[in-house]
Amino acid sequence: MILPIYSYGHTVLRKKAEDISPDYPNLPGLIADMFETMYNASGVGLAAPQVGLGIRLFVVDAEPMDEEKLAGFKKVFINAQMLEESGHAWAYSEGCLSLPNLHEDVLRKPTIRIRYQDEHFATHEETFEGLAARVIQHEYDHIEGVLFTDHLSGLRKRLLKGKLNAIAKGDCDARYRMKFALR
Repeated sequence: MILPIYSYGHTVLRKKAEDISPDYPNLPGLIADMFETMYNASGVGLAAPQVGLGIRLFVVDAEPMDEEKLAGFKKVFINAQMLEESGHAWAYSEGCLSLPNLHEDVLRKPTIRIRYQDEHFATHEETFEGLAARVIQHEYDHIEGVLFTDHLSGLRKRLLKGKLNAIAKGDCDARYRMKFALR
């Protein structure tokens, strides 16, 4: 089932998400719905707060980024905790399904170490680099109540204020189902 994606301005996008346990209601169905929603919106990642749920869950499938290293990079992250971010930060143009048609260069460190549980609640501790790390960092930010625009300079944020307010009101061209904050 395709879920509505919550737009910029919804409070759920600004709250630190809560851990979940294996008995979370219909978790396999929710994960499947999140992947379907992400694919429908042509995304490469989707966090539970983006579908209105304040839980520490996100899904990624970065293969559409057309990078050879990302072939088959499809994962579920539950109760993730960032352990380390390292290296010299580099800029890359990021977008977000909750902020349709908005792309900005964001500085992120190229290497991360993260602990998480998969959809079977097996615990993993892994290191990721490059675009894989960036996709994970972006989605991880969502479960921490952070948006990619928070990484921009104060001046850039002020310049984007009108666009952000328009998105919250639904005055944007989203080609997928959304729930706007101010409608």
